[in-house]
Amino acid sequence: MQDLIAWKTSSDRMPLIIDGARQTGKTWLMKEFGRRHFKNCAYINLENNAVMKQVFENYTDTPQVIRALAAYSHEEIVAGETLVVLDEVQDIPAALSSLKYFYENSPEYHVVAAGSLLGIKFPKTPAPYPVGKINKLRLYPLSFTEFLSAVGEEQLVASLAAGEFALLDAFSSRLKRLLSDYYFIGGMPQVVSTFLKTSDYHRAREVQLQIIDDFENDIAKHLSDAQASHAHTLWQAVPIQLGKEQGKRFVFSELKEGGRARDFKNALQWLLDAKLLTKVRRISKPGIPLKSYASDQLFELFLLDVGLYGAMTELDIESVLAMSPLFEDAKGPLSEQFVCQQLIAELGVTPYYWASENSSGQLDFVVSDKGAIYPIEVKAAENLKSKSLRAFSERYDLHGFRFSLAGLKDQEWMTNIPLYAVSQLFSLH
Repeated sequence: MQDLIAWKTSSDRMPLIIDGARQTGKTWLMKEFGRRHFKNCAYINLENNAVMKQVFENYTDTPQVIRALAAYSHEEIVAGETLVVLDEVQDIPAALSSLKYFYENSPEYHVVAAGSLLGIKFPKTPAPYPVGKINKLRLYPLSFTEFLSAVGEEQLVASLAAGEFALLDAFSSRLKRLLSDYYFIGGMPQVVSTFLKTSDYHRAREVQLQIIDDFENDIAKHLSDAQASHAHTLWQAVPIQLGKEQGKRFVFSELKEGGRARDFKNALQWLLDAKLLTKVRRISKPGIPLKSYASDQLFELFLLDVGLYGAMTELDIESVLAMSPLFEDAKGPLSEQFVCQQLIAELGVTPYYWASENSSGQLDFVVSDKGAIYPIEVKAAENLKSKSLRAFSERYDLHGFRFSLAGLKDQEWMTNIPLYAVSQLFSLH
């Protein structure tokens, strides 16, 4: 919402596109933005919309398009007072192309568009993408900080933002319980909303399973039978491979006998474009920019959301909340999924990982910000042995960071940060 307000008041504002996976709350966010910060909102859903398809494919004159949008939405559209919302814009490529005309001919209007499969469906059409004529925002599932706000823990959020670790340490038991809740519930808005209304973990799980089913239906709907089969196999395999004690690399040969990367290339790209998966690539060494040292062939895959990871692996709530010994093996992958998600959504960075060529040494994540490199190790418990992190830090003369259930602890070569405070990584350097 803060980003949207900044967009509204920007002097060089362009039409805005919000993208992200299905069911991350794009529609609600746009409508709520319109309700709070504009006199009125003209909302138009373009999915299977024959009327709007005809309008956008036959008219490029902005005033005519505005009149058509006003007639269809039954809302007067006044520049500076009305938010125009074009939802599921990928269903009418000409509507996406039309954003350049709003920018060039009628920049006084506030136009925001959203779509879940923009990177997938649009390139298959002849309509040009409005490069350089739009602003973009990516919407993710709720981060842990947003989850804390949702469940009414605003004071803890304020303490986190202020870096009041002595105070937070006094509330560590509560924060660990909330972290366990987040591990199970995750950040998909409908799941969080259901939990807030019912306080029922099992109802939340039912919603997660429905979301997973919807995602899998999308796969079947938008891909050929052969590609859908590959995508479904790959999608189901990600949480399984995350949980294995193996080198940090996604292994295609384990998907099926004789499986090869090229067999799954298109299916993988579809899942990445749909924002259902995140690719974390291996770097050969920590240099700036990290992308220059990243491999296209060696990578790890993570899911969109930690709660969906638990649902896909049938992780039961009793084990999570009780932190039972049987849960120990699951905590590692859950914590890595959690940290990956927070690095992207909270800190806005691209995570990579590092693995030694000739030994078992490896680091869970390496990220960079403002020219600084952050080697990161993730510990699911309070076991504070960090051989790989220390060896890496000494080899490349870098300060290391470890996320664990232990409290904040600053050593000469490494800083331990509580898992619930991933958002504070850059403020502690």
